[in-house]
Amino acid sequence: MNAEFFAALELLEQEKGIPKEYMIQKIELALANACRKEVGPSTVIRVKMDPVKKDFRVYSQREVVPDGEVYDSGNQISYSEAKSISRRHKLGGVVETELKTKDFRRLSAALGKQMIIQAIRDAEREKQTREYEQMNGEIITALVDKVDMTNGNLILDTGTSYATLLKSEQIPGETHDVGDRIKVFVSEVKSGETRGPIVSLSRIHPYFVKRLFELQIPEIQSGTVVVKGVSREAGSRTKIAVYSNDPNVDAVSACIGEHGMRISAILEELGQEKVDIVRYSDDICEYVKNALSPAKVYSVELEGERSCRVTVASDQLSLAIGKEGQNAKLVARLTGCKIDIKA
Repeated sequence: MNAEFFAALELLEQEKGIPKEYMIQKIELALANACRKEVGPSTVIRVKMDPVKKDFRVYSQREVVPDGEVYDSGNQISYSEAKSISRRHKLGGVVETELKTKDFRRLSAALGKQMIIQAIRDAEREKQTREYEQMNGEIITALVDKVDMTNGNLILDTGTSYATLLKSEQIPGETHDVGDRIKVFVSEVKSGETRGPIVSLSRIHPYFVKRLFELQIPEIQSGTVVVKGVSREAGSRTKIAVYSNDPNVDAVSACIGEHGMRISAILEELGQEKVDIVRYSDDICEYVKNALSPAKVYSVELEGERSCRVTVASDQLSLAIGKEGQNAKLVARLTGCKIDIKA
């Protein structure tokens, strides 16, 4: 039975990636709690599992106190009695007595089993949480396992566990079927108390586009080109500001690629969403001018610390503002600057 038990721990480590040492620690604690049901809730219990000998032993521990000062026989033993067991025992030391677990009732065995099962579940949850925490802020590829027809949510197999991509976090207008492989951004990971980690997935987060650029553009990966900011209205338009640390490398051209190959791969992932690559500048007026592209700007004047007055030709006004003010709003978010556009 013991050999089979330790073999099961080996299998658990291989199949679920839960370290055997971790499980032994958890099981020792679970068995100790179960044994207290038999010998008393205040009794100090030590369980020692030996994976080499493939056995385990249970001990009760009692403190050695002066003769005549034993007030709790379950946790204390007199000095003279301790000496009769072994001359090595000293005052303040601990005397261990092995308990015969075969005499324990079935109720305690059932409790121990239940606690071991709970320990396995806790270990699985902690493992999943650690794995997702490593993915936090990253793009992962997941398999669509189920489409909820009532609310449009997607149940995704991430390879670690199943997670939900809410309809509100999907790009407007896109559809997915069971079996599709899609990219999602892990925006937040929280440790769940009962059902494992709570993972927030998104395809509308501005950093979803940022990470797509970082994955697709070698110059960004090397640090030559830096993404300075992103503002986005998912499914419609994104503005991403880039800057080059090397005067010989043009940041915008690096992101577009030869014949538009690099940006086309990103646009394919985003569907019909438009992406404006903006040249970043420390000069806020120049930055705002670049960000208002594709509108042609006549002038930008700074009014206050973070406020600009922008002048454009009459035929460029609607383009600069955008449909329902979208272009102006995206520029304001990207630059952190209040913008007043006039013809």
